[in-house]
Amino acid sequence: QVQLVESGGGLVQAGGSLRLSCTASGSTFSINVIGWYRQAPGKQRELVATIGKGGSTRYVISVKGRFTISRDNAKNTVYLQMNSLLPEDTAVYYCNAETILYGVPTAYWGQGTQVTVSS
Repeated sequence: QVQLVESGGGLVQAGGSLRLSCTASGSTFSINVIGWYRQAPGKQRELVATIGKGGSTRYVISVKGRFTISRDNAKNTVYLQMNSLLPEDTAVYYCNAETILYGVPTAYWGQGTQVTVSS
């Protein structure tokens, strides 16, 4: 089992910055990929950015060059630095961890944190 706790959401004006944090606990050794998804009202949840165990990163094209994902393995924490925020970045942001234990993949989700960007 892995537990994920997010923090750092809030209200910011367009062009501003926020940093989201997600701290994992439990069987953190089993985490293969960890990252962020978001869901805006009336839309499907979409991948924002992920980072693998070896540090490889993946971003949705709409945030490339504006968002940076990083992880601190010693603190079991992943960060999402969001710069040049746009109103269309408004969504609930969810931390996601993909684990593999004894060959069985499992996905875990945090409770979500609201990010609101005003124009």
